[in-house]
Amino acid sequence: MNLQLFEIKKSFGNKKVLRDCSFTFEKGKIYGLLGRNGAGKTTLFNCLTDEVAPDSGKAEICEANGNCHALMADEVGYVFSTPILPDFLTGYEFIKFFMDINERKIDPHKTIDDYFDMVKINAEDRHRLIKGYSHGMKNKVQMLCFMIVRPPVILLDEPLTSFDVVVALEIKQLLREIKHDHIIIFSTHILQLATDLCDEIVVLSDGRLQQIDHTMLQSKDFEAQIIELLKDEAAYD
Repeated sequence: MNLQLFEIKKSFGNKKVLRDCSFTFEKGKIYGLLGRNGAGKTTLFNCLTDEVAPDSGKAEICEANGNCHALMADEVGYVFSTPILPDFLTGYEFIKFFMDINERKIDPHKTIDDYFDMVKINAEDRHRLIKGYSHGMKNKVQMLCFMIVRPPVILLDEPLTSFDVVVALEIKQLLREIKHDHIIIFSTHILQLATDLCDEIVVLSDGRLQQIDHTMLQSKDFEAQIIELLKDEAAYD
């Protein structure tokens, strides 16, 4: 299974944020989407989830048998950099509600507590109001949502920057364990995080996507080459 992007373009007024985003993302890999702050990474994610309509272009899911169809919103799990959750519910209440409305998609053999165990949220915290959760805990709850419905495409917009060292390592390991069943695109502006977690690096520069030769990752000049590629990038609001 592949996610194929064809000439996705998006402008805001006179600012051309996405000029021509064409790329093929493969199932079973974690892709690091690398770019400077304001390069358009979140805009691209929003176009893929129907949060923002692209000016032109399209995204398709293509199966191994060659059949392709337009990417649908319910085929994408999106972990926002700023979590959007109902603060008036407890974590347990929200996950139960989420499982109830997605009953047809869930694994019937897993319980709510099984999912909380996967992201290591303590038993006492599960019954606290989300309003009192830390930013990192809220991001964990976001991640639970895509782990429950198992969408083919998972987009992560800077989610690890809010975690402490131990939790970040746990989430990295979790992503490595589930990547074989998904297309995972991890947006970040932190080079070390991308090279540590991701199988492939894709740079968003000047509104276009460019894959970095995998052999470059072990090169002593890798960082210098990335800086050269991005240094003239104009940031967009």
